[in-house]
Amino acid sequence: MTIIAWLLVASCTGWILLGLGSIVSSTRRTKARRLTTVGPPISPPVTVLKPLCGADAGLRDNLASFFEQDYPHFELLFGVQSPADPAIAVVEELRQRHPRVPCRLVVHDDDRAANPKVRNLRGMIGHGRHDLLLVSDSNVRAPDHYLRDMVRTLRADGTGDPVGLVTNVFAGADEDGLGAALENVQLNGFCAAGATLPTRFGSAAVVGKSMLFSRSRFEALGGFQRVADLLAEDYVMGKMFQHAGYRVRIAPTVLTNVTTGMSVLAFLRRHQRWAMLRWRLLPVAFLLEPLTSPLAVLPWAWLALGSWAMVWVALLLVLRDVGGWVALRGWHRAWIPALLAPLRELFVLAVWLRAPLKRHVTWRGTRIRVGAGTLLFAPRKMADVSRLAP
Repeated sequence: MTIIAWLLVASCTGWILLGLGSIVSSTRRTKARRLTTVGPPISPPVTVLKPLCGADAGLRDNLASFFEQDYPHFELLFGVQSPADPAIAVVEELRQRHPRVPCRLVVHDDDRAANPKVRNLRGMIGHGRHDLLLVSDSNVRAPDHYLRDMVRTLRADGTGDPVGLVTNVFAGADEDGLGAALENVQLNGFCAAGATLPTRFGSAAVVGKSMLFSRSRFEALGGFQRVADLLAEDYVMGKMFQHAGYRVRIAPTVLTNVTTGMSVLAFLRRHQRWAMLRWRLLPVAFLLEPLTSPLAVLPWAWLALGSWAMVWVALLLVLRDVGGWVALRGWHRAWIPALLAPLRELFVLAVWLRAPLKRHVTWRGTRIRVGAGTLLFAPRKMADVSRLAP
């Protein structure tokens, strides 16, 4: 039993250390890349696809950051599925403030997907002019060097397989209450490590808040049609490129994921949904997730370490949650993960226990059944489904 206890302690410790290392190594070159350019600048034109649904918290500032990109050739394409969508007024205001930025708003009623985000993207994509596509969620805010870093990463020289898709690490920010604070601790710790660690080791784990790829390559692999009825369309898109022999890389730019206004219930529902996805996509890895939780491993750590197990738990929570927070956001408000890490851990363990028993997710008031591989069982013509957000 003692040997097993030590193995579990070592496994949990190793995962947290590797996860934090992957976050740091994925983002530490941001400044160097921004200041150093080898050879002539590479600036092929890019179409930025922004699927919108409603006026989310911070939407104006989020969208404004894309109008202010320091990149010579790009267009912004915004898509909504209702002429009454309040996001339209925000887009029109920004278009007037930035008349030199090529920008179009597409209002459509495309219904060729059960996944609402993919449905919106399919309605927009035909209006894009360029081969390089950047899919970006509405709650993302980007620095002005974002597009430049993405294209450099996609076109980076090197040996091995060509780069097919570029994604980013994102930092939860702008918390204004307990739910948003818990969300940001989870995003900056467990989620950031869970996305960067396997991706850096060659097994793509893409979060679809930011994805740059060639439209022609993607359509040759099946395009959005292949993910139209999947809830985990972003993860599957990463695997489409990976299995076709392309690399999936992480650009060094850290994006801001605005979480203002999120309640504790919304935090729980969101991560219940994400846990259900992981259970349906990678059931073995999902069952092993408690081994990455210091609180879940605590009884075994006590067997191996005695009372020092409490010090071990505290140290690992600080390394993962405070360490990830500092790596992505700096020391500003780093007391939040230090204070909330144990509570967040308990909530996430409760969510993990429920995930295999859940068949439906609630997304902006609409209940949708999720099957194997995250296949969606939802009427495509339901009015409520068309109001769902990415």
